[in-house]
Amino acid sequence: MRIITELGGDPVAVHDVVALLDQPTRYGLRPLPLPLPLVPSIQARYGGLELDARDRDLLLAVSLCLGDELEPLLEFDGRIADELMLSAVGPLLALRAGRVRYVDPMLDIWVRSTADAAAEASVHERLVAIFAARGDAVSADWHRSRASLRGLPDAAPELTRIARELSEAGHPARGLQLAGEAASHAVGVDLDEARLVSGASAIAAGHAAEAVAWLGPLFPDGSEKYRLQGLSALVVAQAHLQGAVPAIDPDSFRPSTDDADDWYSWTRAAAFASMLCAERGDRKGMRVWLAALREGAARVGAERELRDPVVALSWLLVGEPDVDAAEGTGPMSGSVLGALHAASRGDLDTGLRLLAVADSGLGVVVDPFVAGFEHSPVVGAYRAIAEVLLLTWRGEIRTARDRLLHAAMELPVSVPFAGLGVVLARRLDLAVLGRIGPFGEALTAVLPPAVRLDQLVDRAIEAHLSGSFEEASSFMKLWRDRGSPGTIVAVPGLDEMAAVVPDAGSSTPVVAPPELLEARRLRARIATTTDARWRTVQDEVVAASRALVSPFARGRVEAMIGILAVVRNDLRAASEHLRAAARLFDLAGADAWARMAGERLARVEEETAGAASANETLATCRRVWEPLLTSRELEVAMMAVAGSSNREISDALALSVRTVEVHLGRVFAKLDVRNRVELTVLAHRTEQYL
Repeated sequence: MRIITELGGDPVAVHDVVALLDQPTRYGLRPLPLPLPLVPSIQARYGGLELDARDRDLLLAVSLCLGDELEPLLEFDGRIADELMLSAVGPLLALRAGRVRYVDPMLDIWVRSTADAAAEASVHERLVAIFAARGDAVSADWHRSRASLRGLPDAAPELTRIARELSEAGHPARGLQLAGEAASHAVGVDLDEARLVSGASAIAAGHAAEAVAWLGPLFPDGSEKYRLQGLSALVVAQAHLQGAVPAIDPDSFRPSTDDADDWYSWTRAAAFASMLCAERGDRKGMRVWLAALREGAARVGAERELRDPVVALSWLLVGEPDVDAAEGTGPMSGSVLGALHAASRGDLDTGLRLLAVADSGLGVVVDPFVAGFEHSPVVGAYRAIAEVLLLTWRGEIRTARDRLLHAAMELPVSVPFAGLGVVLARRLDLAVLGRIGPFGEALTAVLPPAVRLDQLVDRAIEAHLSGSFEEASSFMKLWRDRGSPGTIVAVPGLDEMAAVVPDAGSSTPVVAPPELLEARRLRARIATTTDARWRTVQDEVVAASRALVSPFARGRVEAMIGILAVVRNDLRAASEHLRAAARLFDLAGADAWARMAGERLARVEEETAGAASANETLATCRRVWEPLLTSRELEVAMMAVAGSSNREISDALALSVRTVEVHLGRVFAKLDVRNRVELTVLAHRTEQYL
């Protein structure tokens, strides 16, 4: 997170600054203020710093410049680099390779917060002359506008142009800063454009509330050109804040002229709205916007590069990847769509390679769908969440969680796919920690209030991993009673219980690779198969589970088979399958699942050790009784001495209860005992005296 970087990771300063921020800013819905608040811990660190006017002006210039080039600052100060390093400000500045920065980023906050308006204006004016002489018109215009106490309408268009270029180059925070400054000076149509660029830069950085604040005034009062250009960004921002795509009629924004650029803007807004509806499972809204997309694409000739990839992505996100398999170019229409298509066919490796190429910066081309946003943090977040999803599907749980944690420090990961990143964070926390950790809780907190997560499954998984099966089952039953809400895109859930297995013939679509669907089918089969039926299907299920490549998916199936074996008192099989599950979970990095399997394995082995000593007694009986009894009578006698009931013997040996009774009657007669008690006593005496 940027606030940690700007405060040098100081925990006291971070805590104090965060406490002063409003909720939208804390949650990333608005950008951080510039400068950050001067809190007591920062004031205490630099309050005693004594600087002469020259040194103080230099530090203020470092803070106010758009870039970090050293040469303009040397011109500003009049000293060479060696002299600066020997001066009072030398220990405060890091000079390297023609660049300059503060050694402690918190000094920037103190310098800005303690400078008065007159001092700032004076430094800006001096910098105007320096950058103008160097031919840097952008920096000169920036400092000129900041130095002026009056509006400078002539400076606005150039600032807006550079802001747009910065945002499209992947620097939306700086773009927002320049466009916001331009808006404070612009009037008329120039103001509309500045608001557009400010709003687009804000949503590109993930600041949804800030985007709405800038773009809102364009509707309905802004010029049609910039209103239509801003419609896409506004729809994205409102969908994130409201948890649903705004219920608006595409025709209400239909261009009033035949201008091709206006129609293209309207068509692209329809493309965004249809995908956002698909992310949220709103098929009705998706179809409305897809119809608008088709109409607009036909009018501007964008069927292949814009319409086809967006139609394919929308249908894929509602669980029907085969409706249209078209793919486009660029990070969204090409990489993300291609990766999800490949993964839904079972080719996870190809999907991850597509995302890796896009993330490396190699081969990044224009994407008509997200044109101008290809390098933006929000598109980067889509790529990151797609990668985490595919890693999770491949069973690399720890790697997926680490990747998501790293991405969350730099990207707005709560925005893509209707908050899928937050759901993944919580489930990955559970798989690794056994609980929702600070990582998952922090991401949950940044979701807008309108975005709701169903937490019953999370609580069920936590209970299941701690061994509380009844509590887990109760949560899952409540979840099912509520209609089994969840994401269409498959994430790790808890379908180990018969109470929550989908009804036969359920047509709810799921976006997942074939192997994941097969693993779900196997778990459902295990959960719903009766004991009598299990003996005939066990070998088939075990063989099918061994074909699963994902260690996490196979581990869950092995754990279910092991637990079922415990219930049936088949301790040998239970030990075998639980040991396999523990190893597979460990390989996947699912530490909490590995602990769960390991704890159950330890209890089984403890029980097996106790049974082994009893079996030694039965081994002596077996040797002595073997010449006296038939093989079937001997098996029945051994199980009876071990404490099995007639029904349990019947189930284990696939005999009727009546046949078991007949065999026991013959055993009693041959060994000259009258009942089970005497048979058991005879077994122990045989062990004692022979």
